[in-house]
Amino acid sequence: MREIFQSSTFKIIAVALSLSTISTVGLAQGCVAAHSAQPVIAGLVGSEQPSSTCFLHGLTMTSTFRTYSSFHHYVGTVYQAQRATLGNQVENHVDLYDVSLNYQVSHRWSIIADVPGMTATRHQEGSNPLNTYRSGGIGDVTIGTQAWIFRPPTENHGNVALSASLKLPTGISNAKGTTYASNGTTTVKGFDESIQPGDGTWGFSLATTAYKELYFHAYGYFTGSWLFSPTDTTGIAGANSATDQYLWRGGFSRNVPKVKGLGLSFGGRMEGVPVRDAFGKSDGFRRPGYVISVEPGLMYSWRRYGLDVSGPWAIQRNRKRSVQDIAKSPTAHGDAAFSDYTIIASLTRSF
Repeated sequence: MREIFQSSTFKIIAVALSLSTISTVGLAQGCVAAHSAQPVIAGLVGSEQPSSTCFLHGLTMTSTFRTYSSFHHYVGTVYQAQRATLGNQVENHVDLYDVSLNYQVSHRWSIIADVPGMTATRHQEGSNPLNTYRSGGIGDVTIGTQAWIFRPPTENHGNVALSASLKLPTGISNAKGTTYASNGTTTVKGFDESIQPGDGTWGFSLATTAYKELYFHAYGYFTGSWLFSPTDTTGIAGANSATDQYLWRGGFSRNVPKVKGLGLSFGGRMEGVPVRDAFGKSDGFRRPGYVISVEPGLMYSWRRYGLDVSGPWAIQRNRKRSVQDIAKSPTAHGDAAFSDYTIIASLTRSF
């Protein structure tokens, strides 16, 4: 009975952590967004089965949908209420789609891959109603490997995984649309960076996931990832920056007593775009910043399927000063639009 309980509980934890495969399209849930859905932690979970029958050569596929609308503007951590009052706030609505694969080649090692995509609309209140931009397409695909530090199953019901992935320049980074002026003239221009499906540059990511059984059959979990983009800009008009991206998550999860396969989780997350990249130059245009959110979640596992739904709710938003702001003047500080919450749903299938 102990093995059955542990296996069921871990499957719930695995589904919960599969949210980490959610790409960082729309990192910070708004105009601070990264350009494309990057699988920074794709496939880290799903390969460990803490039972007496660990499988080998197993394939796990996770399909993820994420949606948010951003329209609250911030400079630093200060809400810009006048944007809504004046009717000139920018409104983004973004739907993110993501398919990640994890092929387990041994008890500890897996090959991971991720294919992201997005559709988005962007509109500024008070402007020409024709200037509602619609964008969509494939993001930057990644492929890599991940490994568990300790050979599963572990006797202490905990483990740590590390992963490294290569980001391929497959994403659409030059999506364009027509701008309509009040005098009737039109101009074709590139979309804002926040609704570009990808940045079309090479990069790489490093990530980790850890979990441990605690008291009263609850589990603690942590995930962290950093996507490195050494290229300075995306190479299109407007010189958008090819930005690093990061995501940290941590919290607790427990199955619901007497309800087989059902679990609840609660934690926090921080995601964003740094002012400067870890490697390479950071001269292009970017809106650096971050969002800190509380993240309740519900998970359900049945046979080879796992369903995970969560709703990160922002409690702090910060649009930081960019390199261009700093170079312009000591007081220059651009703004960015953020959403209040995000809805995330993942469906996982093991083969």
